[in-house]
Amino acid sequence: MAQIRGTAGYHLGGPNPFGSPKPEVADPSPLDAIREQTSKIEDILDTVSEPIKPYLPAIGRFLIVVTFLEDALRIITQWNDQLVYLNSYRHIPNGLTHLFLIVNVVTMFACSIMVIVRKHSDYAVAGLMGVVITQALGYGLIFDLNFFLRNLSVIGGLIMVLSDSWVRKTKAFAGLPQLDEKDRKMYFQLAGRILLIFLFIGFVFSGEWSVWRIAVSVIGLVACIMVVVGFKAKFSATLLVLILSVFNVLVNNFWTLHEHHPHKDFAKYDFFQILSIVGGLLLLVNSGPGQFSIDEKKKVY
Repeated sequence: MAQIRGTAGYHLGGPNPFGSPKPEVADPSPLDAIREQTSKIEDILDTVSEPIKPYLPAIGRFLIVVTFLEDALRIITQWNDQLVYLNSYRHIPNGLTHLFLIVNVVTMFACSIMVIVRKHSDYAVAGLMGVVITQALGYGLIFDLNFFLRNLSVIGGLIMVLSDSWVRKTKAFAGLPQLDEKDRKMYFQLAGRILLIFLFIGFVFSGEWSVWRIAVSVIGLVACIMVVVGFKAKFSATLLVLILSVFNVLVNNFWTLHEHHPHKDFAKYDFFQILSIVGGLLLLVNSGPGQFSIDEKKKVY
C-alpha cells in the first residue's frame, strides 16, 4: 500500500500532469532513406575496389592529362596540316604558327609528366590551363559551346589535381591573415566538383534525342547534382565514371573508323577528353567531396 500511495502521489508511471506530449520517433526523411541505400552500395563498391584503392590517385592523374599527351602527339604527327590550318584559315603568320605549336607541344608534355609524377603540380596545372585557353583562341573555338563546356570539365579535373596535391600547411603573407592550404583545398574541391559536371550539360544539349539518350541524361543529371552539392558524392561520381566509360566506348570508338574517315580525329579527341574527366571523377572518389558538402555537414551534425 505504501508503494501504491507513493507512486500515486507523484503520478509516476502515469500521464504527464502538465500535458506535454510524449516524445515520438520521427520518420526518416527521403534524403536519409537514399543515404541508407547508397551507403550499402558504397560498402559493396569499397570491398570490390579495395585492391586498386592505393592506385586510384595515380590512375586519376594519368587519365586527366592523357588528352594533353594525345593532343601533343597529334600535333607532331600532323605538323604540316596544323601549320596550313593556322596560316590559311586562322591567318596567323608563318613564324608565329611554328612558335605556337612548339610551345604547346613542349608545355603539354612537360606539364603532363609533372602531374603524373606529382611534382610542382601548381605550375603544371597552370601550364595546362594556359594551353586550354591559348588553343581555344588559336584554333578559333572560344565560341564553340560544346568545346567550351568540355574544357570547363577538363579544367575541373585539373583543379582536382591541385586539391589532391595540397597538404596541410600554412603560408604567411605580410599584412594578411594566415592562409591554410587545407582551407584552399576545400574551395578548390568545390570548384572542381562544379566544373566537372559541365560535360553532361554539353551532352544533354547536343546530338539527336532518343529514349536511350533521355534515360542516360536524366540519370547523369541527377548524379551531377549529387556531385555538386556533395550528397553521396563518391557514389554519384562512381556512377558517372561508369556512364561516361560505357558512353565513351560505344560512341567515341575511333578505332573502328577508317584512317581517312572525316570524323576519326573528332571521335579520338572526344574519347580522350572524356578520359580526362573520368580521371577527375576518380580523384573525387578517392579524396571525397570536401567540407563544403552535404556529406561532411551530416558528419558534423
